[in-house]
Amino acid sequence: MKVTELLARTNTDAWLVMKGREILAEEYFGQMEPGTRHLLMSVSKSLVSSVVGALTGQGVINVNRAVEHYIPVLSSSGYKGATVRNVLDMRSGVRFSESYLDPTSEVRQLDEAVGWSATKNGAACGLKAFLCEVQQERGHGGHFDYRSCETDVLGWVCEAATGRKFSDLASELLWFPLAADFDAWLSVDSAGTGIFDGGISACLTDLALFGAMIRDGGVSLRGNRILSSDWVEDIFSGGRDSDQAFAAGSYAERMPGGKYRSQFWFLSKDRDAVFCLGIHGQMVYINRRTGVVGVKLSSTPLPVDPFAGPATAAMFNVINDLLS
Repeated sequence: MKVTELLARTNTDAWLVMKGREILAEEYFGQMEPGTRHLLMSVSKSLVSSVVGALTGQGVINVNRAVEHYIPVLSSSGYKGATVRNVLDMRSGVRFSESYLDPTSEVRQLDEAVGWSATKNGAACGLKAFLCEVQQERGHGGHFDYRSCETDVLGWVCEAATGRKFSDLASELLWFPLAADFDAWLSVDSAGTGIFDGGISACLTDLALFGAMIRDGGVSLRGNRILSSDWVEDIFSGGRDSDQAFAAGSYAERMPGGKYRSQFWFLSKDRDAVFCLGIHGQMVYINRRTGVVGVKLSSTPLPVDPFAGPATAAMFNVINDLLS
């Protein structure tokens, strides 16, 4: 299948490919233009974790501390005893189903709590209220299990540790030093709390700048140090049991050899190719060996399309090989 056919078949709104500093392809479709902000869904998670990484580098956050050290109210929730590292790697023991098509799942309850869908009787009102009601079902630090609520805890930790709004932190620590061309937006709930797990909207080329920063060890194309080299290296190398934690989880069969670290995905055994992923077809591809960065923003009808996601990842892998 040709790239043009795949882009059309997968509801593409915009896409680009960068190698080094050069953008080799950049296209927009429908109503999208260079300055149009697109909802990133869970690509937001990788941006949030990078703010955590910057604050860790400043000594403001210690990822080995329990989340209730920063957010005492969570000591009475299922997050009691979970460390920031547990949450970064989605290895807490809380009960949370990410089944998007199940109207009773916790991810749909979260949508209700933040106002992204109609609220039913008894639903938590607001993000923080929802997180305070999350229950624990197993020990923290076990196998990987994808849960959007983990990123919401991370955003809250950033705010609690600094006494500042996440949007201000992200602007100062990430977006400004990236020299982004356009402001990013953060959706908020009725109380003004950011919807950290999927509520960031940004422009296509600015996501490429973010991908290049991760590719280049935490340094932006302007030469600004955003993340420590150790933090970025840890994303690629993982923890001592990251591989085993992923292999024991529910994603192992569809992503053999995969890994999840600090809100970034590895879809295979290739530890040089890392992905930021979001439902409805959002993807950032980063290959630190070849210097290739790919971004695709889409509007697939299904949250997780069984064809579009794997086909897009395969497309970027093929383009990467051709550019190697």
